[in-house]
Amino acid sequence: MIKELNVVERSTPGDRRPDWLRVKLPSGQKFKEVAETIRTNNLNTVCSEARCPNMGECWGAGTATFMILGDVCTRSCSFCAIKTGRPAQGLDWDEPRRVADAAAKMKLRHVVLTSVNRDERSDGGAPIFAECHKILRESIEGVTIESLIPDFRGVWEALQIVIDTPPDVLSHNLETVPRLYRHVRPQAKYERSLELLKRCKEQGLRTKTGIMVGLGETREEVIELMQDCVDHNVDVLTIGQYMQPTKMHHPVMEWVHPEQFAEYKEIGEALGLEHVESGPLVRSSYHAERHV
Repeated sequence: MIKELNVVERSTPGDRRPDWLRVKLPSGQKFKEVAETIRTNNLNTVCSEARCPNMGECWGAGTATFMILGDVCTRSCSFCAIKTGRPAQGLDWDEPRRVADAAAKMKLRHVVLTSVNRDERSDGGAPIFAECHKILRESIEGVTIESLIPDFRGVWEALQIVIDTPPDVLSHNLETVPRLYRHVRPQAKYERSLELLKRCKEQGLRTKTGIMVGLGETREEVIELMQDCVDHNVDVLTIGQYMQPTKMHHPVMEWVHPEQFAEYKEIGEALGLEHVESGPLVRSSYHAERHV
């Protein structure tokens, strides 16, 4: 039997973030160099677009997660700070070269890619992922790659384009428990995301997914989600605290205590997940080099 820890601190309107969620402002020479490299290559990062709390730590260490396919997303998830709308332009076929150039300048040995959703396209932008993989491997000897991909609306031919030129880690986030999809992730489907992860695993890819907590889920629902991941042979799961980007976004329903995160890690790995990265400041690409 899994014991329950009564350590979840619930938020109320106007609550300040607890001490364990406070981070230093970005600074330092390495941070400035990464910012300049990204700017001069006309690239986007999920670090800045999604207001990641680890940006100072990661950029200060010379790492960043490149966000491809533009900076406008066709979906309207209530947790996300990325702009929503219909992208004005088609695919940028020079983007993979610029990503590889920036990665080489930053001397990266592990590159993480993610993207907005491009639901206006039948291929969902999958060819740009494949081209990024190809050019990165041509440009940086021994590079490893993690790609955090959208669900491509369940168009499995688009997914196959990514699989045929595979990254080292194929990541696709479940984001939250199925009960909350209607309010948190309305254009996505929980079962479709699980099916995507299963298809990738069946073709030999290392798979990874991530969720946020503090959106209103229960402990039991998180455990059920972890069991679903085990049943679909997911290798790595990340769990982090949801933090409301603006007052227009989904409210934080609770601040989850670090001890609860530790328990989630213990339970997930006991259920059969190879690795669970669980903590208040954990995000999908946090310590991604450890997940290869």
